[in-house]
Amino acid sequence: MSLRLYDTGTRSVRTFEPLEEGRVGMYVCGATPQAAPHIGHLRSGVIYDVLLRWLRASGYEVTFARNVTDIDDKIIAVSAERGVPWFAVAEGNQRTFTQGYDLLGCLPPTIEPRATGHVPEMIVLMRRLIDKGHAYAAGGDVYFDVKSWADEYGALSNQRLENMRSAGDTPNEELKRDPRDFALWKGAKPGEPSWETPWGDGRPGWHLECSAMATRYLGPVFDIHGGGVDLIFPHHENEIAQSRAAGDGFARYWLHNGLLTVDGEKMSKSVGNVVLLPDLLGKARPVEVRYYLASAHYRSLMDYTDDALAEAVSAYQRIEGFVTRASELVGAGSPASVPAAFASAMNDDLGVPQALATLHENVREGNSALASGDRDAVRERLAAVRAMADALGIDPLSPQWRTAGEDDLRPVVDALVKVALEQRQAARARKDYPAADAIRDGLSEAGVLVEDTPQGPRWELKRG
Repeated sequence: MSLRLYDTGTRSVRTFEPLEEGRVGMYVCGATPQAAPHIGHLRSGVIYDVLLRWLRASGYEVTFARNVTDIDDKIIAVSAERGVPWFAVAEGNQRTFTQGYDLLGCLPPTIEPRATGHVPEMIVLMRRLIDKGHAYAAGGDVYFDVKSWADEYGALSNQRLENMRSAGDTPNEELKRDPRDFALWKGAKPGEPSWETPWGDGRPGWHLECSAMATRYLGPVFDIHGGGVDLIFPHHENEIAQSRAAGDGFARYWLHNGLLTVDGEKMSKSVGNVVLLPDLLGKARPVEVRYYLASAHYRSLMDYTDDALAEAVSAYQRIEGFVTRASELVGAGSPASVPAAFASAMNDDLGVPQALATLHENVREGNSALASGDRDAVRERLAAVRAMADALGIDPLSPQWRTAGEDDLRPVVDALVKVALEQRQAARARKDYPAADAIRDGLSEAGVLVEDTPQGPRWELKRG
């Protein structure tokens, strides 16, 4: 069975046929690092890592680009609130994102371009759009003329132009020809970072950067563009409009992962239910968190609860228990080809839940073989289980999961806790003591004890 993926652009499951045989170009919208990653961000990272691994396991050579939006209104706002440079906010949080991805076993992207490093490509794209009559400069800003692309605008999100509201992406609405036009470039404001362009100093609009970076590294036409369902409109809709209006075919398949809620509610700082990775590390090991985040179908809405995480921990430990006992009996061996049922599930729009069902069926058969002392059957089931687990990035005998003890994880945990403590200090500085206490309580529940000292807060992991 060939790989089939749900394409948001056609709202159908399509057989995947890459632009070039044996090669795949994949672009995924990465972080806007104004804060540390929450588990929704990490779920997205794990999902596209599973896709990357399955494409490679299927024989494809994959060029995987995942961008970093390192300049943005939110980053500038955090910079002003904390009194630190905007680039320090972006860089510090991006390192935490990277450490979180690494901790959960995500393979690194082929390229991780940053918006601020690709202004020349953005200038070229804006010039192409202006020359073709699809964009215009006004008062230092540059806008995409939505009406010039009216016949196609809204196709990805299944909307009609006449039903859309103002883009609401700039305080200079009076400069626009139409309130639905969106900003490609935002003119410089006092105290904000800016770059020079033929239309005036300023900084990139959110949508422009992804089109410029995707085509820079993957070409004017590439295979897969991924991101969360919250990006379909306006972000991905605007990427398509500006890229295709400029003459680029852009992405051929659009994949969107479902969001993650907490006890049925959207994560929000105001609600106080934002779950960070340190919150989970006192309840589960990194590989168990990865198993949990990968276990639901990628397009489904996932609701986090402690009980759901505990169930995932138990499920992973059943796999781990069989692999450990079997390898002690017959040796670790090496992963074989995955069973046909597993491959069929993965090829059916990355059906991880069905694939995991096949994996656990093989674990049960392997445990029966262990009980009967059938070494050949144990060896066969072990090879199959390890092959499937390896395809999902959860092989218990992988060096990453076998060697990661507390000393190995300390630098990563230290960086993640540091971000949480900085958020707590910022809350205390603005006298938002309930928020500060909530952060401290959350760390405590995750197994991190915080002590306030004259030199600042210090922390340690709970023992026992």
